[in-house]
Amino acid sequence: MNSILRHEKIMEILLSQREVSVNELSDQLQVTGKTIREDLSKLEEQGLLVRVHGGAMLKHQDQFGMLSVHEPIMQHREDKTLIAERALKYIEHDDVIALDGGSTTLEIAKLLENRPYTVITNDLHIIGVLTAKDQIRLVVPGGYRVRNMLTGTEAIEYMRKLNVQTAFISATGIHLEQGLSVFTGDFIEMKRAMLEMAQKVYAVVDHSKFDRSALRTVAAIQELDGIITDEKLSEEIYLKYQQAGVMIDRS
Repeated sequence: MNSILRHEKIMEILLSQREVSVNELSDQLQVTGKTIREDLSKLEEQGLLVRVHGGAMLKHQDQFGMLSVHEPIMQHREDKTLIAERALKYIEHDDVIALDGGSTTLEIAKLLENRPYTVITNDLHIIGVLTAKDQIRLVVPGGYRVRNMLTGTEAIEYMRKLNVQTAFISATGIHLEQGLSVFTGDFIEMKRAMLEMAQKVYAVVDHSKFDRSALRTVAAIQELDGIITDEKLSEEIYLKYQQAGVMIDRS
């Protein structure tokens, strides 16, 4: 198993368990403890985990654009709620929208009025919220369950047949060169399908995600119509992205 796949597996295990030992990882991935420790050091440098004695623990529960099976207490909850409120401005009556999995898109679902929108999502938490809103036409691509997300070849193919007005995409990090990135490849194809089938695409990320990159790039910055974030984004970073031609809504 190459290092990229090992890193993905390590992060998947951490997302599930929150903390793991070097010995556990060594047994599961069939590599030496020395290799695991080197892997953990590299992932810590990227801000994806925290090294502890004998192993590592997850740095932030919701930083990866997906949640655990049971919805956790979110980091930056107030910021995410404000981002969700801003995102509603980009949704029109009777729109067909796609909500990628994640804590900020979950906030969008919670705030979405019970009106005749069509919402496509593969996030089980979002599905649970929208099921109670009987005026919303809920479309679920299907697939098999990975934590709180549905994925799989048939689900992705189904998504690619749909016409979407606006897609809201989440990410672990956002960077001018590395674009939108996540730590695992499990959901990249579904994110790509949502992005490619939508007329408008907005990344919804809080200020802590800027100028950071994770293991796998989902999309280039140029593929987005804009980024919706919170007012805590620094003026320096805001101007840097604006000068690069990126539309940022933080007000």
